Amino acid sequence: MQDLHTLINTSVNQLGYDLVDLEVSNRGKLLRVFIDKLTPADIKDTVNIDDCVLVSNQLGNLLSVEHEIDYDRLEVSSPGMDRVLKQEKDFIRFTGERATVKLRVPLTGLQGEKQVVKKNFVGILSGVEAGNLTLVCDDITYKLALTNIDKARLNPAF
Repeated sequence: MQDLHTLINTSVNQLGYDLVDLEVSNRGKLLRVFIDKLTPADIKDTVNIDDCVLVSNQLGNLLSVEHEIDYDRLEVSSPGMDRVLKQEKDFIRFTGERATVKLRVPLTGLQGEKQVVKKNFVGILSGVEAGNLTLVCDDITYKLALTNIDKARLNPAF
């Protein structure tokens, strides 16, 4: 899987896109590739259908040459409005946006006189410093170690 991830990431980067996520499902027969622009002009500069077609054609050609990679279907799409946040650069890029964060190990601490154990957060991303994500939830600022984040997604409010 790591070789496949590296192969796809390299190819996608050469085309000017960022590999956001790679899913292999249905016993390896379905490859889902989520891409974003490598250097977007702004937060609204998103992937369109032409970008997906370009990457899909390139990956289709690449994977047909790599004989050890067996798949039936390839899907290339944008990460969507509720995109996953995996790397430090994702948290930095989307500073100021609302996100849902789930920790591997719960955060334990005091809020006033009350002992709190919390694993799930919904708040505003406030930046990254020294390997810690700053997240503001209900006027409380949390410092969450990036290494302790299990899952994170943008959570746009409508």
